[in-house]
Amino acid sequence: SPHLSLPPPPSLSPPLSLPPPLSLSLSLSLSPSLFLSLEREVDVEREMEGEVEVVTPCPTESHGLQGTIKGHDLFGYVGIEAVLDQMRRKTMKAGFEFNIMVVGQSGLGKSTLVNTLFKSKVSRKSCSPNYEEKISKTVKLQSVSHVIEEKGVKMKLTVIDTPGFGDQINNENCWEPIVSYVNEQYERYLKEELYVNRKPRIPDTRVHCCVYFLPATGHWLRPIDVEFMKRLGKIVSIVPIIAKADTLTMEERQEFKQRIRQDLKANGIRVYPQTEYDEDPEDRILNDKIRENIPFAVVGTDKEHQVNGNKVLGRKTKWGIIEVENVAHCEFTNLRDLLIRSHLQDLKDVTHNIHYETFRVRRLNESNLTVHGLALSCFPMENGTHGTNGTNGTSDRSESESHL
Repeated sequence: SPHLSLPPPPSLSPPLSLPPPLSLSLSLSLSPSLFLSLEREVDVEREMEGEVEVVTPCPTESHGLQGTIKGHDLFGYVGIEAVLDQMRRKTMKAGFEFNIMVVGQSGLGKSTLVNTLFKSKVSRKSCSPNYEEKISKTVKLQSVSHVIEEKGVKMKLTVIDTPGFGDQINNENCWEPIVSYVNEQYERYLKEELYVNRKPRIPDTRVHCCVYFLPATGHWLRPIDVEFMKRLGKIVSIVPIIAKADTLTMEERQEFKQRIRQDLKANGIRVYPQTEYDEDPEDRILNDKIRENIPFAVVGTDKEHQVNGNKVLGRKTKWGIIEVENVAHCEFTNLRDLLIRSHLQDLKDVTHNIHYETFRVRRLNESNLTVHGLALSCFPMENGTHGTNGTNGTSDRSESESHL
């Protein structure tokens, strides 16, 4: 019949109007050889038309097409690298905070070492003209802050001292005030984060590093050393050092360092830098060298002496002058480089991304208790103590709930 119409001839290619699932199924039904030949034809056509393909973008599950364009593939200078100068100017203008805690019994030279590290009178002892060294009956944390500027870079340095630690006959639980202080700074930062109208820049009082002073006994770690570092190592980055290392011979120093490393490993004590935080092979190589030398045997002084016509920081003895910054005499420069020149930003990153994040997750999980009428700040910490929002140990429920 003239009115009959023949069906359209079959086609190997799927119609463009098909929905995505059907188009995909038809594409997958093609043989691999045919698929490869079609791709080769497309590549040949692109080459004939003078088309240059930088990198074939690959589809991802969540971001669509992605590709990589390297510098030699660009048509000209874009100026992306200028963002580094922008970041540098912004950082220099705003400055940054660095909070360091020094822990150890009296007489180990904590104040002197801090002054030596930053080449200025920054310790609490140095800032008090009528300061008298008294043995405290309890551990009382005291802090002093300074703004240090060097070559246009401003750093707000806060030094937290722990007078009274390890000075008593009975030092049981002498670490609890220190653990509470560290957690209180995390709590303060978390509250600032949870405000609806929070500050553009949250003041950072979190402890970025704890330098723990070991007496140069030449023996093993004391029970108080083991207990303190085991507890604090879970919530803050700890760097152990041997104080007043000039009282040991070089042979005694190496043997003592080896015993301490054995004790740290045997007791599962986590000291900075931890192996699990190494981000790439380059970091691992650098950190392995640091881990091999921990604990650093250091000598601190803020007095200068003439050595071969040059002024050097050192301690004068009847045998000669011990140069603080001479690696043949002590490992002060290793400690300085770790804390300031190579790992200062990493210490801040580990504090924020590891220790604070662990605290934050646990805190927000425990905040579900407020649904049942319990205060947010009453959940137990790792050390068995309870967080509070005041010096009297009571929690401010209304303030806590207003943040969440």
